[in-house]
Amino acid sequence: MATTLNTSSKRTTGHVFIATSVDGFIARPDGDIDWLTGYAATGEDTGYDAFMATIDGLVMGRATFEKVLSFDSWPFSKPVIVMSRTLSQGDVRAGLDGKVRISSLAPRRLMEALAVEGWRRAYVDGGQVIQSFLQDKLISDLVLTRVPVLLGEGLPLFGRLTTDLPLRHVETTTFASGLVQSRYELD
Repeated sequence: MATTLNTSSKRTTGHVFIATSVDGFIARPDGDIDWLTGYAATGEDTGYDAFMATIDGLVMGRATFEKVLSFDSWPFSKPVIVMSRTLSQGDVRAGLDGKVRISSLAPRRLMEALAVEGWRRAYVDGGQVIQSFLQDKLISDLVLTRVPVLLGEGLPLFGRLTTDLPLRHVETTTFASGLVQSRYELD
């Protein structure tokens, strides 16, 4: 018997936890996120660890994966699925075996496959991946942390939509550093 996303007890939900500049960019045009460094170093508890404790694994795009590979160490203890049409499992560097898988599945098919594996909550990361999951109505909630900086240009978090996507505001929290974090649920 095939498991589908419509089977509520077996459904995997997508969740976003991401920072943007006030003007809505998640990175500079070249993918650099240096503008986040000072805010990450403040030590403020923005809820990331609590969020991570609720998820089964991460789904990210190739560009996000390549950015994470540039970090000093691998930051995730949970399994990571990289959505890519150009990478293969052979492209995953040594040391990440069993931690990272490459998938060429479309978002809905990937979520169905993850449900079969027992995933209930997937952290969805990366601008294009988030946009495609929003298009397919696979995101349950968004935690957006606005960083008090204007970049003027860069990689946007949101892209074109074929129809309005209503959000329900749940809460907004401000931090001493100037960060403003809002949580929205999708209908």
